[in-house]
Amino acid sequence: MSKLIIGVIHLLPLPGTPHGHYTLDQVLHRAVSDAQSLKDGGVDTVILENFGDAPFVRTQVEPHVVAMMTRIALAVREVGLALGINVLRNDAQAAMAIASTVEAIFIRINVHTGAAWTDQGLIQGEAYQTLMYRKQLGVSIEIAADVMVKHATPAGTRTLLDAAKDTLNRGGAAHLIVTGTATGATVNVNELANLRASLPNTSIWIGSGIHIENVEEVLQFADGAIVGTYFHTEGDLDKPLDAERVAKLVHVVSEAYPQS
Repeated sequence: MSKLIIGVIHLLPLPGTPHGHYTLDQVLHRAVSDAQSLKDGGVDTVILENFGDAPFVRTQVEPHVVAMMTRIALAVREVGLALGINVLRNDAQAAMAIASTVEAIFIRINVHTGAAWTDQGLIQGEAYQTLMYRKQLGVSIEIAADVMVKHATPAGTRTLLDAAKDTLNRGGAAHLIVTGTATGATVNVNELANLRASLPNTSIWIGSGIHIENVEEVLQFADGAIVGTYFHTEGDLDKPLDAERVAKLVHVVSEAYPQS
């Protein structure tokens, strides 16, 4: 059974953000170049996120972030890739607005249901508002939602399975994203296996820590993986994406999980 590999385009800091010393054209050029590297390496689905804008705002981003990400997303679409949108830290409405404008197929929401203590403070899920906004826009964009998202501590004591069920059944998510504790951190394979056993028909994506040595093992229990850090040159987030690293991982996955 084939597995979906989703590449990440980590945007450089946008103008008007704390570390935004690049021009919009520079950010756009890097994003398009990274998109081309992903395509050349054999990836056909990507997610665009304003990764360089840290420290992130807790709620809504400023209007210029939405405008700039829309322009960049349109340029990335020209490369010929299916697209997802993530507006960090947790602006689901902005992501949905961008996605509907650029014809993206999904958005990622870090805290869709429940709540989490993060470096931005307490973030609370707004599933109702997000689903209503999607209905208002008249689009069918899928929601890929993190369960116990990285760089955060769940507010309250819950199991991964309980949180996953709420995200899926009450939050209406199409895909559940399971991560390690931080960017680049590997998932707990035992917890992942238990989640798969409990939710055998649910779409589960891995959201962090995938590399060429563990991808075959981890994908036993998932339908796909969002790969960010490993695809950068030398695994360095400050460097551009490397088409050769992309191609190597895609080859390993296609050999282990050929199309049925």
